[in-house]
Amino acid sequence: MTSSPKNYRELEQGIHTDLKDRMSYGGYLHLPEILNAQHLLSDEHDEMLFVIIHQASELWLKLAGHEVEAAIRNIRENDFRHAFKVIARVKLILMQLTQSWSILSTMTPVDYLKFRDTLGPASGFQSYGYRKLEFLLGNKNSKLVEVHRHDPDVYEALREVLHAPSLYDVVLQKLDGEGLEIDAGVLDRDFSQPYEPEESVRAAWLRVYRDPDKYFELYELAEKLVDIEDAFQNWRFRHMYTVQRIIGHRQGTGGSSGVPFLRKAIDTSFFPELFEIRSDL
Repeated sequence: MTSSPKNYRELEQGIHTDLKDRMSYGGYLHLPEILNAQHLLSDEHDEMLFVIIHQASELWLKLAGHEVEAAIRNIRENDFRHAFKVIARVKLILMQLTQSWSILSTMTPVDYLKFRDTLGPASGFQSYGYRKLEFLLGNKNSKLVEVHRHDPDVYEALREVLHAPSLYDVVLQKLDGEGLEIDAGVLDRDFSQPYEPEESVRAAWLRVYRDPDKYFELYELAEKLVDIEDAFQNWRFRHMYTVQRIIGHRQGTGGSSGVPFLRKAIDTSFFPELFEIRSDL
């Protein structure tokens, strides 16, 4: 009897090999469509890297939006346990997105410039998934929807998210429902407008942080929100720095100023009072 080579693994008898007319891994995930969705516009080697990084990022952004929508529903229904779970998942998704910039940064400026002109006005600024996620978290700006007017379905979907309460809006409603007295102007505001820090919100969070045992779920929720902002800001910074590394201070393909425009986003906070109160504790 001959023994199998050391580095050989026998196919177990129970493994399915006849998958004709049955559900397969590739069929379930629609892999033929996904793996054949890289339609390059040049013969440059690094364009494949550029396309796949951005396609994968869009999938992660879609998942992040899906999880934030779940968190909004959970908080409305007082299901804090599941809300904590999906918010923690969003943090990890953002960390995954941040790591993707490290892979993209292996592309040198010379590599990118070989095919950059083929992109025309296409830009990550036009990412529907990114815009939706920002709106869900509370960074509202009605003017940003206009770049999607050419796609009626996406345009209307974004406008719906724009005018709906964000995750932070729902959290503030929950604070008020727990007797922490949020100003009516905050609760009944036009949700399509940018959120501005407000004193009653700051005071409410101070009460939560000064008595975490009494407001344990709200305290935990606040720290989960800080986790999201921390991860999102790291992603924003890595994005800005990667762009600076590859194109310097050139104008962005979408018409923005490039790095200066991305740098402004780093100064934008989703949950401003949660950071302001740290100086008051």
